[in-house]
Amino acid sequence: MKYLADLFTRNRAWAGDIVAADPEFFARLCDIQRPDLLWIGCSDSRVPANEIVGLAPGELFVHRNVANVVPVTDLNAMAVIEYAVSSLGVRHIIVCGHYRCGGVRAALEGHQAGAVALWLQPLRNLADEHRAELDALGSAEERWDRLCELNVAAQVQAVASSEIVEAAWERGAELAVHGWIYDLKDGLLRDLEVTVGNIAAGG
Repeated sequence: MKYLADLFTRNRAWAGDIVAADPEFFARLCDIQRPDLLWIGCSDSRVPANEIVGLAPGELFVHRNVANVVPVTDLNAMAVIEYAVSSLGVRHIIVCGHYRCGGVRAALEGHQAGAVALWLQPLRNLADEHRAELDALGSAEERWDRLCELNVAAQVQAVASSEIVEAAWERGAELAVHGWIYDLKDGLLRDLEVTVGNIAAGG
């Protein structure tokens, strides 16, 4: 093994610990993937989806990209949503952003180029749409935090208005799209209260 041998060592230790605690864990994992939740989050390495909500492998279907953007033209994101809704039958789609998101900051400051700049264009457009609100805030950090929140709300609307989700609702599927934000400072999630769907609270 020429590269990253320490990661293979860590993997063996992790698998050994899992089997020691639960000998049938991997056998069950091979046979079952029935998550009730799709998580759409940021690629940021500090925001590990399963860990921050305390769920085991197999309990959360996950899609991540820079700044948790969900353009309906992104075949990757749409394929994930379609598979989650139509094949896995998830009932909850969670769009989760996080404060201090580097992608959001790049969009706010406009310093990126290349593929990243193209990817973040919707966020720059969003910042322009809310320029008066953002400029009224007292500090750059407040503007950054607020654009993180606005981005989550915009992506919830994008997911909810996708053909995939609208078709699911038309056929009577129970499905809700939620907008959450994670705070790196304390490890806590906050519901931004922008849920769209046909599932009652607590459902």
